[in-house]
Amino acid sequence: MATAPDASADDKAPAKKSKKLVIIIGALVGVLALGGAGFYFLVLKPRAAAAAAEEDGGEAPKAAAHDAHATPPAYLPMDNMVVNLADPGGDRVAQIGVTLVVTDAHASDQVKAFLPTIRSGVLMLISQRTATELLTPEGKEALTKSIYREATIPFGGGEDEEPVAEEEGSKKKKKKKAAHADYPVTGVLFSSFIIQ
Repeated sequence: MATAPDASADDKAPAKKSKKLVIIIGALVGVLALGGAGFYFLVLKPRAAAAAAEEDGGEAPKAAAHDAHATPPAYLPMDNMVVNLADPGGDRVAQIGVTLVVTDAHASDQVKAFLPTIRSGVLMLISQRTATELLTPEGKEALTKSIYREATIPFGGGEDEEPVAEEEGSKKKKKKKAAHADYPVTGVLFSSFIIQ
């Protein structure tokens, strides 16, 4: 008697192909889900937080601003400056070393092109201060802000906060400008600070 070919051998081949197809489709769905979640957390969520903060009238959170830069900041030291201060008699001098914090090495090259202009502006700012002003922490903080503003002028910055009248009363309220993320200079550090 002749035996019929085994029907179960034919069923195994399509079953193997369908299992592979299910695994491939499952892996593809998993990769797409992870990609979508990554896009949401890395792009959409920080944008939504920045937009919400802007609507509230405040600045964007600093953490969101730093997340946009994948590279660490670069530091651009300026030569030490010796400046006569605005004290009566003109016998006080300050020796100040300033280091600019820039977004990256490419931004450092951009800032270097304007360094003589920035240095001249910083010298003018320091020469308008007195020793009494510069010896206080508040005076140093104010000088840091002024130097930052001066360093952003070549890149379209440098605006002061403008007083705006409130609707309810005649009190003046300072309107804060949103931080401009396109400025290559992001901060100012002192590397030395001597007053004689």
